[in-house]
Amino acid sequence: MAERRSDIETTVIEVFADIVCPFTHVGLRRFVERRRRDGRDDVVLWVRSWPLELVNGVALAADFVADEIVELRAVAAPDLFRGFSADTFPATSMPALSLVASAYEVSVTVGESVSLAVRDRLFEDGLDVEDPASLRELADRFGVPHSDPDATRARVIADLDEGRARGVIGSPHFFTPRGDFFCPALDVSRDAEGHLHVAADPAAFDAFVDTCFETD
Repeated sequence: MAERRSDIETTVIEVFADIVCPFTHVGLRRFVERRRRDGRDDVVLWVRSWPLELVNGVALAADFVADEIVELRAVAAPDLFRGFSADTFPATSMPALSLVASAYEVSVTVGESVSLAVRDRLFEDGLDVEDPASLRELADRFGVPHSDPDATRARVIADLDEGRARGVIGSPHFFTPRGDFFCPALDVSRDAEGHLHVAADPAAFDAFVDTCFETD
C-alpha cells in the first residue's frame, strides 16, 4: 500500500494491535527510532485495531499488564514505561481505538501521530486513555473531527474482521511489502506454568525493518 504525501510516495506498513498491549508500544517505538536514525520518513505506520477484549472475550487486567511491563523493563525496554500506572489502566480500549480510527480518516500521518500519542499517555504518562476529556483533547490537538461513536466503533470492528481474515495471530502483527511479522522486536513466550519470558530480538527486528525500508 502506498500513499501520496506532497511529492513523496509513502510506503504504509500496516499493524494490527491494541492500544493496551505493552509489546506493541515497544515495537512501535523501536520502529520509529530506527526510521528516524535511517532518515526514512517516507515509511509510515497504519496501526489498525485488534481489540484484545473482543479477540479474547475479556479485557486485559491492569495487574496482568503491569507484570508484563516489569518483565519488559527488566530485560528488553528499560527506557520505556517510566510513568505507567496500573491505577489508571483503562477497563476498555475501544474509545481510544475509535479515536485512532477517526484520526486515520484524516490522513495516515495524523493517524500514526495519534496512535503513538495515545500509547504514550497510557504507558509513559500514566494517564487514563478511557477518559473522554483526555481523548477529546488529543482529537483537538491533532485536528481530528469528533465522529459519531457508532461509526468509529464500526471501523474498529471492520479492522478486527479484516485482521481475522488475514490471519492476524496477536498484537502487534505487522504487514510489510514483503511479508508479515508477529511482534518482531521481541521474543515472547510463556512456560508451562504460564510465567512470561521476554527478550529483545535484534535479528528478527532487523529482518523486519529491512522489508519495510527496502526499495525496488
